[in-house]
Amino acid sequence: MSPWDKLLKMKHLLRALRHACAALALLAGGMLALSPASAQNDPNAPQRQDLQIVQQTAEQFLKAQTAGLPGSITIQTDPIDQRMVLPACLDPQAFMPNGARLWGRTSVGVKCIAPSPWTLYVRANVQVISDYLIAAVPLAQGQTISAGDISRVRGDMSALPAGVITEESQVIGRVAGMSLRAGTPLRMDAIRNQRVVQQGQSVRVVSNGPGFQISTEARALSNANEGQMTQARTAAGQVVSGIAKAGGILEINY
Repeated sequence: MSPWDKLLKMKHLLRALRHACAALALLAGGMLALSPASAQNDPNAPQRQDLQIVQQTAEQFLKAQTAGLPGSITIQTDPIDQRMVLPACLDPQAFMPNGARLWGRTSVGVKCIAPSPWTLYVRANVQVISDYLIAAVPLAQGQTISAGDISRVRGDMSALPAGVITEESQVIGRVAGMSLRAGTPLRMDAIRNQRVVQQGQSVRVVSNGPGFQISTEARALSNANEGQMTQARTAAGQVVSGIAKAGGILEINY
């Protein structure tokens, strides 16, 4: 073969190689352009969980849990990071984590059992605007509380300690368990029932049963606040137990 023929053959080979490279580049570009759509349309590709549904599940759970609370309730959940990828869940379930408060700054757990288990915690703020009771005047320890000693105000219950009292019936006639300044929110742990039985006091033991009531005299063996269980000794020497009531009464129910 002459040098001229060799040169022509080399040119043909180079031209064929350039056409082949161009065709491969075009094919690769088409595959890259089509791959996302293909993945989306692939029925076998794993489905992602809609994070908006997770957030709605947490909100609905908080609404149900706070439905019985007094006052006006506002629930706001923090947005979930949209970069998070979770497998799709058939039935997401919300729950309250151990130790979490129902109101104020809190968190709600949302878990999936099937087909792929996962758990996500959604931060939330639950505001409860309601009436509650405060001491209208300074209260001394052991003082019996009357209607004039308390006042009703309105505020954010989520910013107050647990156990704040909202009903007058829970306070009036009871005793301050500690000294309280005027304006202090009244809490259940700061109030106790009034002492209605003194140790050594003569009490009336009333036994109630179906169709009968028996009353006898006895002597109290200890001090007792209203509603407390206490004991007394009858004139015959028998020790009985009953619930202390106002007026020096020891009530026994059968």
